[in-house]
Amino acid sequence: MEQFRLPKIQMPHLPLPEAVQAVLEEAREKLAHRPKLLNQFLNCFPNTLETTTKLLDDGTTFVITGDIPACWLRDSVEQVIHYVPLAERDPELQRIIGGLIKRHVQYIAIDPYANAFNESANDWHWNTTDVTDMGPWVWERKFELDSACFTIRLAYTYWKATGLTDIFDSGFKSMLRTILDLWKTEQRHGELSPYRFTRNNGIATDSMRNSGMGMPVNYTGMIWSGFRSSDDACDFHYNIPANMFAVVSLRQMQEFAEWIFRDMALLTELKELEEEVNHGIQLYGIYRHPEFGPIYAYETDGFGNYCLMDDAGTPGLLSIPYLGYVSADDPIYRNTRRFALSKENPFYFEGKAARGIGSPHTPDGYVWHMALSMQGLTAETTEEKLEMLSLLEATDADTGYMHEGFNADDPSQFTRSWFAWSNSLFSQLVYKAMKDNLL
Repeated sequence: MEQFRLPKIQMPHLPLPEAVQAVLEEAREKLAHRPKLLNQFLNCFPNTLETTTKLLDDGTTFVITGDIPACWLRDSVEQVIHYVPLAERDPELQRIIGGLIKRHVQYIAIDPYANAFNESANDWHWNTTDVTDMGPWVWERKFELDSACFTIRLAYTYWKATGLTDIFDSGFKSMLRTILDLWKTEQRHGELSPYRFTRNNGIATDSMRNSGMGMPVNYTGMIWSGFRSSDDACDFHYNIPANMFAVVSLRQMQEFAEWIFRDMALLTELKELEEEVNHGIQLYGIYRHPEFGPIYAYETDGFGNYCLMDDAGTPGLLSIPYLGYVSADDPIYRNTRRFALSKENPFYFEGKAARGIGSPHTPDGYVWHMALSMQGLTAETTEEKLEMLSLLEATDADTGYMHEGFNADDPSQFTRSWFAWSNSLFSQLVYKAMKDNLL
């Protein structure tokens, strides 16, 4: 295996927009009685802008994940999403977020199957021996259904927050068509898809079985995905949370088609695909669990096989209300949440310092800060929200930042000291708690 040797990363330190500075000042006042939490928030809230964001000469914005010098479609959206509500009256934030959307439009035009891209056509790749149709712009070409969903999420929330429509040019409309055609193709992956991916590095979760096609699936109306939001290969290739996210994205794309582009034919196609995917979720994606009752499965193949688990990444089962598919009081979601936060979930861990959801992407017994943040963001009770805030506050290993996974018995053992997505999700939870006067 030949893996790219990560260079020392030096991103420009962007001056903080006024709206971001105002939030930090607000936090200094409201969190003064919790100095450790305040320090974490002051570090984490601006972390994306201070360490991972570069404004490019073409008017676009390049955002790396942190310790990897590439832009993931998914990660980059969640790294900036907490700034979107502040952008209405801040031209600097509009330049940053609007520029990232425009960058995504360019990337999806280059390769809609890829999940991560380079700043330029420098031919950098995470693994130089991947067997797939690589290009010089592509850092990694793992097809993850959620990737394009995040692009739609950012464009939609930015539009609703600011009312600005300059991002909706001909390239944006072409992107909508590209995504729609891709998803229709991947409804019938075995018959229609050109996508193949193998990586011969000895790590089973990094590669697709069946000569790069993945395990067989039955037609369900849902959209096939090669990999999960963790970048690990799916066991069964209809990932239910990702398909839920696609349903939400298709609804948002319908608003673009109707109110921005006035394209009724495109609107009809989007409605039809939304109905097909949603029908597939409801028909094939619900498992009758003997303890919890009907729950949403994590994955299925449409042949009656299910993967019952949850992963700390978004989209996951815990994040269903965060994505907007159903509300937190939905009965099946409540059942699913109880399952995900129990030992029936093979990636739920309890230790001396914490309990929560981890991932097959990190060692057994490692809880993810992102999972604790998401648990807090989707909690229905104040008590659970405050519990998650306290857990996050106590498990940073005194670094002042959030990490990827950490040992539930000893938080000083952790992965990824520089992981901007985790910092941003934590910031969302703290800022929401501030606004709700919980702190």
